[in-house]
Amino acid sequence: MASFFSHPALPVALKIASSRPVSKSLFILCIILTCFPDIDVVAFRFGIPYQSPWGHRGFTHSFLFAFVLGFLCQFFFRQLRESRQKVFLWTTAAVLSHSLMDALTNGGFGVAWLWPLSDERFFFPWRPVEVSPIGAAGFMSMRGVVVVLSEIIWLWIPSLLVAKGYSLLMKNKKPLT
Repeated sequence: MASFFSHPALPVALKIASSRPVSKSLFILCIILTCFPDIDVVAFRFGIPYQSPWGHRGFTHSFLFAFVLGFLCQFFFRQLRESRQKVFLWTTAAVLSHSLMDALTNGGFGVAWLWPLSDERFFFPWRPVEVSPIGAAGFMSMRGVVVVLSEIIWLWIPSLLVAKGYSLLMKNKKPLT
């Protein structure tokens, strides 16, 4: 998996790229939601195997889970001070970004994107991101440093460059008249 340090890259990039400001509460919720699919690590405590649909990178990493969570979040649009559509789109994208990043890692058993239609696990063909250790102790080593550097190179830098490039492009866009 990518680490909790890098999962927030998408909301940060969206905030940079967005021509309209997003409320602080929606932004914070999206940061939290980028890490939410990893709630499935509690399955280890209950003896549920990694490869199970209920295990790590199982149903909580599926497209369905992201859409359902985004759907539920949009009911709080007033509290988040945004439109229903914006809340749905931003929160769904935040949750989806988690499994997309995990599919770029070089370890684990893949991501159950198509659950409940299929229990098959998927990776992208190109997997440059070092898989993150599970637990904070794993980051207090050279392995942790390697993982964070890998995520900076393959997740943060591209996300921020694309966001800033898009932002500049849209700022300098001239109307077609």
